Amino acid sequence: MSAPGIVDGRLVDMRQLRQGPLARALAALDGDGEETRLVGGAVRDLALGISPGDFDLATTATPEVTMRRARAAGLKVVPTGVDHGTVTVLVDGLAFETTTLREDVETFGRHATVKFGRDFRADAMRRDFTINALSIDRSGHVHDYCGGLDDLAAARVKFIGDARQRIREDYLRILRFFRFSARFAVGPLDAEGLSASIAEREGLAILSRERVRAELLKLLIAARAAEVATVLSESGLIGPLLGGIADPARLGRAIGVEARRGEPADPMLRLAALGIWIGEDAERLRERLRLSNAEGDRLGRIAGACEAMHGAVAPPSLGDLRTLLFERGREGARDAITFLEIDVGAAADPARFASAYRFVSDTPPPQLPFSGADILARGFAPGQRVGATLKRLQAMWIRAGFPKEPEVLARLLDEATREP
Repeated sequence: MSAPGIVDGRLVDMRQLRQGPLARALAALDGDGEETRLVGGAVRDLALGISPGDFDLATTATPEVTMRRARAAGLKVVPTGVDHGTVTVLVDGLAFETTTLREDVETFGRHATVKFGRDFRADAMRRDFTINALSIDRSGHVHDYCGGLDDLAAARVKFIGDARQRIREDYLRILRFFRFSARFAVGPLDAEGLSASIAEREGLAILSRERVRAELLKLLIAARAAEVATVLSESGLIGPLLGGIADPARLGRAIGVEARRGEPADPMLRLAALGIWIGEDAERLRERLRLSNAEGDRLGRIAGACEAMHGAVAPPSLGDLRTLLFERGREGARDAITFLEIDVGAAADPARFASAYRFVSDTPPPQLPFSGADILARGFAPGQRVGATLKRLQAMWIRAGFPKEPEVLARLLDEATREP
């Protein structure tokens, strides 16, 4: 068997090897006693006929030689990790992380002692999964030392060699196993990989929150996110990751709502669907995954919407949708409608929810046509009374249906500022 982008051991689409930034990088670094290949995920993607998101190179040359040759070709070089054999070569604005071939001398998690080598096979055998151990040389020949092409063709994700040993070298590989399975695999997850991940789950505790966040959000936007999240939950791995309960079925409903709307995968929305019901959930995930302020705030708003709409079985009325827009803004209103539809589930009327979602997506949020200056202009002294009066005026304006007519606004202002 062979992956669709490979025929007779060679890459079908050779354009990137013949012209463009990748071709320039390889021309500078390959040859004259040294060999440089494209490796890792980019090769996997090209083998599947997918456009790679980034490019990693492996070379027999030491970092010093790599930098010298790149500069001689007029390329910019950034010494991003020289001690570990890695430099970044910039070609036409595209970054090529270029690493000297390595062999592990001693490993413990991410803290591995390595020595430089010249053996591409040895370098491949120290990687995580067979589908990530492929390399392509400058001529387009694909080097496969671990059966990665067969696994790509069969849509399976397998560790290289002993799965538990691969995991002990870097416990993040547990999450990567699930993430790549969600993206590339079909059918049940590899039994050995799943068993090893469960057996080594305590290692998840030593991972940084930033690394867990990055892997989890990538997993959530994969094609089989809900299915794999179910396996994670059933395997007892959700707790160490989220620090609380999770509902993969709810995640599946969220994915279904996105699909009906024709919208791209939204990782934060999917995370919220998996594990957000109340404000405490949002705060826990903010801390657990070290989310950005914007991400954490959005989860908090979603939690607030879930609490406010608990028990509802249909979208709000038109007037209440305007209030929702005013109080929560466009994104908050969209999220509120989305999560109500998710939680109503099979009983939801798709047409009504679609109409409500379009309304909050297309309608500008109402803007309060009053300010404290309007209250002060009525002879009020600065102080708390101004704020309280403005709040009362806002409530009156909302109850009146967000009017814009000058005469109506004047009447509301008179009533709100009238002495009791």
